[in-house]
Amino acid sequence: MNQELVTKKFPVTDRVREAMAVSLRGAEELIPAEDWEQKLARSEATGVPLRIKLGLDPTAPDIHIGHTVVLNKMRQLQDLGHQVIFLIGDFTSMIGDPSGRNTTRPPLTAEQIKRNAETYRAQADKILDPARTELRYNSEWSDPLGARGMIQLAAKYTVARMMERNDFHERFKAGTPISIHEFLYPLMQGYDSVALRSDLELGGTDQKFNLLMGRHLQAEYGQEPQCILTMPLLEGLDGIEKMSKSKNNYIGVTEDANTMFAKVMSISDTLMWRWYTLLSFRSAAEIARLKSETEGGRNPRDAKVMLAKEITARFHDAAAAEAAEQDFVNRSKGGVPDDIPELSLAGAPLGIAQLLKQAGLAPSTSEANRLIEGGGVRVDSATVSDKALKLAAGTYVVQVGKRKFARVTLG
Repeated sequence: MNQELVTKKFPVTDRVREAMAVSLRGAEELIPAEDWEQKLARSEATGVPLRIKLGLDPTAPDIHIGHTVVLNKMRQLQDLGHQVIFLIGDFTSMIGDPSGRNTTRPPLTAEQIKRNAETYRAQADKILDPARTELRYNSEWSDPLGARGMIQLAAKYTVARMMERNDFHERFKAGTPISIHEFLYPLMQGYDSVALRSDLELGGTDQKFNLLMGRHLQAEYGQEPQCILTMPLLEGLDGIEKMSKSKNNYIGVTEDANTMFAKVMSISDTLMWRWYTLLSFRSAAEIARLKSETEGGRNPRDAKVMLAKEITARFHDAAAAEAAEQDFVNRSKGGVPDDIPELSLAGAPLGIAQLLKQAGLAPSTSEANRLIEGGGVRVDSATVSDKALKLAAGTYVVQVGKRKFARVTLG
C-alpha cells in the first residue's frame, strides 16, 4: 500500500464511528483500537474495502454455534462492505494448534483434513454471504515455502519471545515435553496474514498470541500490521461452561430445526441476552429496546422465541423455524397440564439430579440419575441426557416420566 496513505490521518466520520460500534459489539479486545479506527476512516475516504481474515483449522467435521461467534462478527463486517477471507488451515492442521494445550496435539492426516474441510465451507456459508467471501487454503503459500523459506521465517522470531506464551511456559516449567514443530504453528498462522495482506484478523480469546504473531511478521515483511479482534468463548446451554460437545451443552449447526429451537428455548433468561449480543444479527438498538420491554413487564419468553426462530432460520430457513416453533408449542401444550406445582429453589447453578430431589420429583439423586439415563427427564420439553447438567437461575418446566411435573424457579 502507498506509504503516504498509511501515514495520513483521515477524519473520523459518523459512519466510521458506527463501524467501530459494530466492530466492538460483543468483542473481548480490539488491538490497537485507534489503528482500526484509522483503517476504517481510510477505507471510507478511499473506497477501498479492508481485508478481514478468519482462519479455522478443520480439526473436526462439524461446528457448533459457539464456533459461529467469530463468523457472525465476520458477517457484520462483511455487511459494512469489507472483504472477508475465510481461510481453511489445511496446512496448519497438519502441525496442530498448541493453544491452550498441556500436551502435544496429535497432527491430523491429510485424508482427515480434506474430509473435514469439505464440510467447513458449507457450514460457513450459512452465516457469511458466499458471493462476497474469499475462500482460501493456507497450503497455497505454505507448501511452496519449502525448507529454505521455513528457516528464513523462523529467523524472524526468538525462542525467548515464544516461551512467553502461557501454554509453552507452563509446560516447560512442569517438565512437559514441547516438540519443535509446535513453535512452527504460530509462525505459520502469522505468515498467513503476510500472504493475505490482512488488515484485521479475528479469533477467540485463546488465539491472541497467534494473532499478535501476524502483526509482528507483517511488520518484519514491510507491511502495515493488521489489527486483531478477539471474541469471547460462548457459554453453553448450562450458562456456565463454554460450549463444548464433550460437555453436551452445545447446539450443532447441522442439528434438526425442532431440536435447535427447543435447545435455544431451554437456556436461562439471563443467558439469553448474552446470546443475543454474540449470536443475533439484530442491531444493538433493537436488542436494547427488547430488553427494556422485558424489564418493563413483557414476557421474556417472547424474546427467547424470537432468538430461537432467528437462530433456527439461519441454519435451516424461515419456514422450518415457524414449524419448529409450532412443534415446540404443541409439545408444551400436549405434554404439560395447565395446573402443575410451582416452587422456588435456591442454589443456582444447581445440578439436575439435586434439583429433581429437592423438587420432589425423585426420591434421591441416585434415582434421579437413573431416570436421566433412561431418558425419562425433560426440562422445558427437551430430554436431558447429561447427568452433570447444571441449571442456571431461571424458571423451568421439569418433567419426570409422563405424569410428574413442576414449574421450578431457580434462584
